[in-house]
Amino acid sequence: MAIEIKKQQGETTRGLIRRFSRKVQQSGVLIRARKDKFHEKEKTKRERRDSAVRRVKIGKEKEKLRKMGLLEEEPKWKRKR
Repeated sequence: MAIEIKKQQGETTRGLIRRFSRKVQQSGVLIRARKDKFHEKEKTKRERRDSAVRRVKIGKEKEKLRKMGLLEEEPKWKRKR
């Protein structure tokens, strides 16, 4: 969506820029652009399944190492200061 602003007679450059900025904010162009910037496409069913399998596999491996005493227990909640 293009926004066109023409300088009115006797209008300063600052006034023109102020009017343009207000018009851009009211149109919602910036908000839409920021949303699109971070948009991620939805994962396919296969990608979700592979991710879940990987998480389970890593969890089992960590549990195995923890039982053998090779992995130190981490506190569930780390205190931030």
